[in-house]
Amino acid sequence: MTVLIGRKPENIKKLGTGGLLKRHMRSYTGERPFSCSVCKKAFKQSRHLQEHMRIHTGEKPFSCAVCKKSFTQSGSLRIHMRIHTAEKPFSCSVCTKDFGRNEHLQVHMRIHTGEKPFSCSVCKKDFGRNEHLQICSVCKKPFNGSAHLQRHMKTHTGEKPFGCSICKKTFIEIGQLRKHMRIHEMNEFSKNIMRSNN
Repeated sequence: MTVLIGRKPENIKKLGTGGLLKRHMRSYTGERPFSCSVCKKAFKQSRHLQEHMRIHTGEKPFSCAVCKKSFTQSGSLRIHMRIHTAEKPFSCSVCTKDFGRNEHLQVHMRIHTGEKPFSCSVCKKDFGRNEHLQICSVCKKPFNGSAHLQRHMKTHTGEKPFGCSICKKTFIEIGQLRKHMRIHEMNEFSKNIMRSNN
């Protein structure tokens, strides 16, 4: 039996009675016959369950040839490779800014449309990104976005991961280290001027 789907001849899909038809029909029925034995999440296709199982097993069979980072899915590796190739296939139709990921383009488009789909439950203000009002668990200070909160948390932990290779002074942020390095550059510049004047 062949099932025809679509009204116009150019939109008609021919599906046989085998697995292809069954998979297609699940998009209408919502049936998910493949369940994870660990977390019980269900899937429409067995290959999706197999990919999901890598979360539990830790298997990451797709490795970057450049930096050796590994991934559970080939699609994730393909997206990651854009970091190395600088490929940005998604362009804004308004300002022509390019993006490596479609979801980044979608967030960017809210700048042009003014769409603010996220609302803060505390102050009721609307935002284009779902990052508003992260609260510090130590001092209860609020921050716009998780990156700001993570930076702030280093003031509580004392973590200073960025160190000067010349004087060994350490800093919370890379920008602080860059600013500090200018001191050494200026000292070296001053020494060179003094040498050339002698």
